[in-house]
Amino acid sequence: MTRPITAGVDGSQESLAALAWAAREAVRRDRPLRVVHAWRVQTPELIESAVATDADSQAQWVHSAVTEAVGTVTERHPDLEVTTDVIEGPVADTLVAAAADAEMLVLGSRGHGRIVGFLVGSVGQQVLAEATRPVVLVRAGDQASSEAAGREIVVGQQGDPEDSADALRFAFETAAARGATVRVVRAWSLPPVFAYSPGSLKLLDEAGGLEPYEQKALAAAVRPLRERFPDVPVEEHVEMGSASQVLLSVAGTAQLMVVGRRTHRTAVGARIGSVAHGMLHHADCPVAVVPHA
Repeated sequence: MTRPITAGVDGSQESLAALAWAAREAVRRDRPLRVVHAWRVQTPELIESAVATDADSQAQWVHSAVTEAVGTVTERHPDLEVTTDVIEGPVADTLVAAAADAEMLVLGSRGHGRIVGFLVGSVGQQVLAEATRPVVLVRAGDQASSEAAGREIVVGQQGDPEDSADALRFAFETAAARGATVRVVRAWSLPPVFAYSPGSLKLLDEAGGLEPYEQKALAAAVRPLRERFPDVPVEEHVEMGSASQVLLSVAGTAQLMVVGRRTHRTAVGARIGSVAHGMLHHADCPVAVVPHA
C-alpha cells in the first residue's frame, strides 16, 4: 500500500501553509495527498454569528471551505492525486488515526509561542504524543523558496545508533527527495565524575577523550544511512551543550528540522520530550517530530 502524505486543515493560515508544504512533498516523493478536516458541530454560543448554527449548514460550510483550500493545491499541482475527507468526530483522535495510515501528517503551527490550530492544549499534545508516524509542523509564513538549494535538513542524533534511527532515516529520505544536504547534530555535555562505568571509561580512553568519543559515536550512527543514501551530502556536527541549544544554533540554515520523540507519561497525560518541545516553540523552519519505533 502506498501511504499518502496527509495534511490536516482547519481554515487557518497556518494549516493552509501546511497544506501547501504537504502538496510539494507529495509531488517530490511521488505519493498521493490526503486532506483531512476534523470537526465537531458547534453550539451557537461557541461560534461567530456569520457561521450558520444548525448542523447541516455547518457541514455545508465546512465542505465548501475545504474544497476551496484543495482547489488552490490542485491548481498548482494538476497531476497530483488528491483525496479529501471531512470527518465529524473528536479532533485529536481523528488526526491520530489519520497519521497511522499516512507517510506523515502535516499540520500548521504558530510562530514563536504556543502551538495553535489543531495543536491547542491537550489536542496538540495528544496528536504529537500518540501519532505513530512522523508529524510535521509548518508555520504560516513558510514559503517554497525556503526549500532552495543550500538550506540543510538538520536532524538530531543521541544515544546509541538505534536510538535515533527513525529520525535519521526520515531526514535522509527527505534530503534525497530534495537534493539537500543532511546535517546530523550530536550534542554532548560533561557528565558527573561517576557517570561512566569502567567499560565506558576504557572506551573513552581509547577514543582519546570525550569529544572524539562523541564523534565516533555519531559516525557509527550515520554510517548505515551514508551507505543507503550515497548521493546525499552529509555534515556531521558534534558540539558541547544541551541538545536544544545546539540544534537551535544551526536552525538558521535549515529548511527542515527533524527530531525524535519519546513519549513521557505523567499524571496529567502524555508529554513529548523537551528537545522536540523546544524546536516546536523556537525553530523558524518546519519541524518534523518522528516517533521512535
